[in-house]
Amino acid sequence: MSAHHLSPSVLRAQRATYAAFIASGFGFASWASRIPSVRDALHASPSVLGLVLLAVALGSVVSLPLAGLVVTRFGTARAVAAMAICFAVGLVVIGLGYPYGIPPVVLGLFLMGFGNGTWDVAMNVEGAAVEQGLGRAVMPRFHAGWSVGSVAGALGGAAMVALHVPVNAHLVGAGVLLAVVVPLAVRGFLPASGTAPEPDNDPDAASRNPLRAWLEPRTVLIGVFVLCMAFSEGTGNDWLAVAVIDGYHAAPVAGPLTFAVFLSAMTTGRWFGPQVIARFGRVRAVRSSALLALAGLLLVVLGTALPFAVVGAVLWGLGTALGFPVGMSAAADDPVRAAGRVSVVASIGYTAFLAGPPLVGFLGGHVGVQHALTVTAALLALAIAIGGTIRPLVPEGAAPQPSSR
Repeated sequence: MSAHHLSPSVLRAQRATYAAFIASGFGFASWASRIPSVRDALHASPSVLGLVLLAVALGSVVSLPLAGLVVTRFGTARAVAAMAICFAVGLVVIGLGYPYGIPPVVLGLFLMGFGNGTWDVAMNVEGAAVEQGLGRAVMPRFHAGWSVGSVAGALGGAAMVALHVPVNAHLVGAGVLLAVVVPLAVRGFLPASGTAPEPDNDPDAASRNPLRAWLEPRTVLIGVFVLCMAFSEGTGNDWLAVAVIDGYHAAPVAGPLTFAVFLSAMTTGRWFGPQVIARFGRVRAVRSSALLALAGLLLVVLGTALPFAVVGAVLWGLGTALGFPVGMSAAADDPVRAAGRVSVVASIGYTAFLAGPPLVGFLGGHVGVQHALTVTAALLALAIAIGGTIRPLVPEGAAPQPSSR
């Protein structure tokens, strides 16, 4: 479908969805860039800081299972706007409260995590609706937008540090920016996207309760697939730099540089991923990319010199790129049931980001971080095995999408 045949509302929603993803990445990176400053102000040890940061995960764990109900009831636009404001309030609470100790920081991080959980589900539901309106895959590019936003937030944070801008001014400013920009941006979302039909108009509405998605084998399997791919992404984010420095006895600068290679490859894979999906279909594209990630991971684990790790990071990043966004698209194939299913898939998938770092850390204490990454290989193999579960599901009465193979 060419651009001039597309509805203006779909193109407007595409731009608005990019804005939602970019803003989410920007918000998290703004906070992450000031973690060292907040840590120093709190005089927190690494173990205490780790416990404080768990507040974000706790907020998401509370929010994600309920996100389907929220999005179904209020629609994607209102859900993203409300949760962006919740996230922004969290930033402001941290910015104003951290001089007074740990409790305000924990509260602010919980609000950020809570807001992010439903925000993430709602913008993925909207992204899937835009995909269906365009008639082609674009979800990986939305996730690339998140990466772009995170880079912008990180660079902005670095500039704030270099210019000696106080943490409170930076985080409050970022919070106010999100609270203003995101609600304005989501006005471009598709009308009533994500909402369920009224029971009076749809006698089958009761069977579409978002919580019932937890009982659907296909939805749960997609969640497991996303968990495997999220584990690959999360372990790369958290442990690749450490594995390169420790396992290859490389200079300290080699760790973050190899990590930057991984992130760049993943962002590139997400930007060009839609063309791969359009040519080969969703299942073959994702299975091939998971195999590529597995090859890259094994190069990092088994390599004997730093160039092996760098090439491995490229393959690992490229291969990991499509799993999470395509899993979200698969969960949202039926627009009527999209909110509940995306909520379930996100809830299962995000456990990888919670369990992955401590699991690799525990194994790393016994066999070294480089070899502890092998556990990721097992999950990538599982993702390849169950990759068929993300085959497009055509809702009753709907025409197949171009990438439905």
